[in-house]
Amino acid sequence: MSWLEAAFLGIVQGLTEFLPVSSSAHLRIVGTFLPGAEDPGAAFTAIVQLGTEAAVVVYFWRDIVRIIGRWARSLTGSVPRDDADARMGWLIILGTIPIVLLGLLFQDQIESVFRSLWVVAAMLIGFGILLGVADRIGARRRELDDLTYPHGILYGIAQALALIPGVSRSGGTITMGLLLGYSREAAARYAFLLAIPAVFGSGLYQLVKSFGEPAVYGPGQTALATGVSFVVGLAVIAFFMKWISSRSFMPFVVYRIALGIVLMILLGAGVIVA
Repeated sequence: MSWLEAAFLGIVQGLTEFLPVSSSAHLRIVGTFLPGAEDPGAAFTAIVQLGTEAAVVVYFWRDIVRIIGRWARSLTGSVPRDDADARMGWLIILGTIPIVLLGLLFQDQIESVFRSLWVVAAMLIGFGILLGVADRIGARRRELDDLTYPHGILYGIAQALALIPGVSRSGGTITMGLLLGYSREAAARYAFLLAIPAVFGSGLYQLVKSFGEPAVYGPGQTALATGVSFVVGLAVIAFFMKWISSRSFMPFVVYRIALGIVLMILLGAGVIVA
């Protein structure tokens, strides 16, 4: 069953990583209903996210190569420092700092207290409402070329909140982008690019740290889940980018709130434990 469970969790990760519904919350919730009824753990979650983040690299490969190339050339002066792609490189670096600092500072809480299902339910509802408000009132007039360094830091702070399962990495950063007046597509694109160094850094750190430590799923099962999440995630990115070009985030808002309420009812009734 563990192999089937791992593959299933990989599908869940791939389906939910890029949608603003929190993949870490879904892995935490789904793990509760699997035969072993165990939390897959923060390490498993971070490692499996390497698969979906690899999907981001594949999907945005041309953008990533161009940004890295022009950022590197700006260091030698062959490309102006105010070049849009070079500036994007600095914005991604700057926006990654908050999640690195907070991840190290609250590492123990991330692996324990923050994974309480009560916390997950509250974050699903609270940040679901916030996403709905942002989508409703956001001006949606700014594009990525309008991104400033102060806005890059605010995006980074929003991404750091996703250390708490239920917030959603894409949901938090997209919400911030909408509140700052960026279009849905611009907010999502920057959110995906900004996540690359943070997710790879966290995943590789947890991968190295997990060697020799007891875990719910073994190395082979974790690798299977990671591979499955890559394939599913690649398809979901394409769907999501097409969706937001013409539709709102309201279906995801309703889903988040409904899931959070159902989770609270199950916790309150004692069907599952936090």
